[in-house]
Amino acid sequence: MCGIVGLFAKSAEVEDRLGEHLAAMLAQMSDRGPDSAGVAVYRNPAPSGSSKLTLYSADPSEDWVAVARALSNALGGSPEPAVRASHAVVVVETDALDAESWVRSNRPDLRVMSAGSVIEIYKETGLPHEFVAQFGIADFEGTHALGHTRMATESRVTTAGSHPFSTGFDLCLVHNGSLSNHNRLRENLRHEDIEFQTENDTEVAAGYLSWRMREGASLEEALEGCLDDLDGFYTFAVGTADGFAVLRDPIACKPAVLAETDDWVAMGSEWRAIAVLPGAAEAEMWEPEPGVVYVWEKTKV
Repeated sequence: MCGIVGLFAKSAEVEDRLGEHLAAMLAQMSDRGPDSAGVAVYRNPAPSGSSKLTLYSADPSEDWVAVARALSNALGGSPEPAVRASHAVVVVETDALDAESWVRSNRPDLRVMSAGSVIEIYKETGLPHEFVAQFGIADFEGTHALGHTRMATESRVTTAGSHPFSTGFDLCLVHNGSLSNHNRLRENLRHEDIEFQTENDTEVAAGYLSWRMREGASLEEALEGCLDDLDGFYTFAVGTADGFAVLRDPIACKPAVLAETDDWVAMGSEWRAIAVLPGAAEAEMWEPEPGVVYVWEKTKV
């Protein structure tokens, strides 16, 4: 079933309390996805010429300081990681592609959850409220964020199989639904040098968007391509460095609600996820139309 939430700040007040609001929204989606939860938060831009990686280790005794120092020695950057539970954010003085390549060559046991200039992805198995407390989600400040609670129906409950998925720099996707042509599409995208780390169909959709945008499509154009190239039923929420977008398939059997005020734009699988936000009672609210792309970006607000 799964639950999706998204929040785009249009005021400094909402940016300062982004994590607090995101945590409250995520809690409302607990019964839609009790198996695992995850968030993508856009915050703390890396210095010019640098990038940051969010890394995950299945080893609870992982020496993150040693990992960060090894990366710093090889690529430059800060030797001090920002650790949250089973994840750590490291900043390196190179582009994200080189940093990802180093990790996969030298520490293949680690998983790169996200790479870019502003994105951080955290996800873990367990109940959403436990995830929120474990990772201190309510402490985050940021410009925008997406969240997901998962009810696994087609694959095992694992950290790697949880949402969000990121297959491009500062790009992430959360998904409610199921794709029927993801296996063939995965093979086609591998021929385009798109790499996958799980068998999850959502990662394939994220890879498709990465490929389309790498080829020059805008976010809106890439999502419109989903309507022709992705078979199945879905509600997508997509995050980029500048904002987020929402798309429902032409049948639109998966629920979604959008709302907007002068201070924020929010998305939820159900209204109750948005109702916890300040000013929700006065918000403009609507159900996104089937097959229509909705986009909010910092440069357009």
